Amino acid sequence: MTETVTETENSSSGSSPGEGFVPPPYPYDRLNNIKATAASHPGGAVDLSIGTPFDQPPPSVVEVFASSKAERSYPPSIGTIEFRQAAADWLNDFAGLAGPTALSPDGVRATIGSKEFVAGLPHWLKLRTPSRDTVLYPAISYPSYAMGATLAGCRAVPVPVDENWLLRIDAIDPADAARALCLWVNTPGNPAGGLDDLEAVARWGRAHSVPVVSDECYIAFTWNGRPRTILEFGHHGVLAVHSLSKRSNLAGARSGFYAGDGELIHYLGEVRKHAGFMAPGPSQAAGVVALGDESHVVQQQGRYLKRLETMQAVLSKLGVVAPLPAGGFYLWAEAPDGDAWALAERLATEVGAVVSPGEFYGPQGASHIRVAVVQPDERLQLLVDRLEG
Repeated sequence: MTETVTETENSSSGSSPGEGFVPPPYPYDRLNNIKATAASHPGGAVDLSIGTPFDQPPPSVVEVFASSKAERSYPPSIGTIEFRQAAADWLNDFAGLAGPTALSPDGVRATIGSKEFVAGLPHWLKLRTPSRDTVLYPAISYPSYAMGATLAGCRAVPVPVDENWLLRIDAIDPADAARALCLWVNTPGNPAGGLDDLEAVARWGRAHSVPVVSDECYIAFTWNGRPRTILEFGHHGVLAVHSLSKRSNLAGARSGFYAGDGELIHYLGEVRKHAGFMAPGPSQAAGVVALGDESHVVQQQGRYLKRLETMQAVLSKLGVVAPLPAGGFYLWAEAPDGDAWALAERLATEVGAVVSPGEFYGPQGASHIRVAVVQPDERLQLLVDRLEG
């Protein structure tokens, strides 16, 4: 693995010096030819490239969208007291927060899903601390961490990961730490499913006066050990970001929240008021119901575990070793010959599956593929049938 941090300033865009920003191709748009190949199979493509939920959310949650009457007025930008209370109660219970680490509604703010927060945070932090200009993020990770830095005119500096795809905070250059607006951590991780040492990361952030932002959107699908949040190690200097997209199959509702450091929560909440960020009222009302029901999450956990095992077996029959993740619903598998694009094309040709080449998540992932086991069981069975046929 890479041993030192290297800067990737402007690497996410197609700009040249002196030119305006030119958005690069959206990663998943690069799969169009592979999708066309997969779609030629009877029954069509089985798209496992994006982690979008396909299962039904609870009927009780769906009903709220038509009955909340929350569509009539502007919702509070920070989130309704009901939503913030539900979020605090859920995370306190789910992750065992108690005493000084327990959340209250005052420590929670609503988001319009989590991606807008991920992509927009560097901009707001740069306004807060103009003397800093660097976003640190895992070298193998969700592309929006780096893109958020680019969109804010900041340096995007990847932090190396070890052989288990875990963050190596010991490899962060002190000069980059001195310029850092924030350090992103994602546990369970996307794409590799690792579980970082959140206590050590929080301690590093406080020692270097760098806010640590922990993206915990896959916390409900922690397979090795109990669910963990960075907030259990104190709130000072840290934020936890959560979403109902994966947990409750509500990606289309755009409902999430962030919580943690009181001063930072207040600052971001006030800035976002001025910028007009408001999670839709019906989504907040539905979120209250979803956060209060854990039974549907338990059912979803069972579905994803079964699908991980199904796809692991499919890949094994094709000669691809895919270890089960410590968390999340992705398989992160190395191409036998190191050519991830060739393996993606082979899967599309032979069984009609669409997967993501690992370079989408950082150069170190170029020899891997990511498989999102989100499709219903009958669609995954189609891959098994094609393979056996």
